[in-house]
Amino acid sequence: QVQLVESGGGLVQAGGSLRLSCAASGTIFSVGDMGWYRQAPGKQRELVANITSGGMTNYADSVKGRTTISRDYAKNTVYLQMNSLKVEDTAVYYCNAVVGATTGWRGYWGQGTQVTVSS
Repeated sequence: QVQLVESGGGLVQAGGSLRLSCAASGTIFSVGDMGWYRQAPGKQRELVANITSGGMTNYADSVKGRTTISRDYAKNTVYLQMNSLKVEDTAVYYCNAVVGATTGWRGYWGQGTQVTVSS
């Protein structure tokens, strides 16, 4: 069974920084694309950033220049470094990964981690 476990959320003042981590565990053969999404109250879940298995990255316009996504292939872990945080970045952040396991390839979601940015 594959699990994605997120960490690193919390309360931070506007202008501050946070680093989120998400580790995939279980009987994993390979990990494909990984990414971070977020969902604010009353809004749909949206892509924040993703990174392919080859290391190519993509960012939402709202976070470009303030956010860096990276991954550690050996640890099956993806990171999201967020700087110059704004109140509008407040949301639950979810990790997503496409994982090859004994059951085949499929997408998995983490449980979510709350990020709250105060003014």
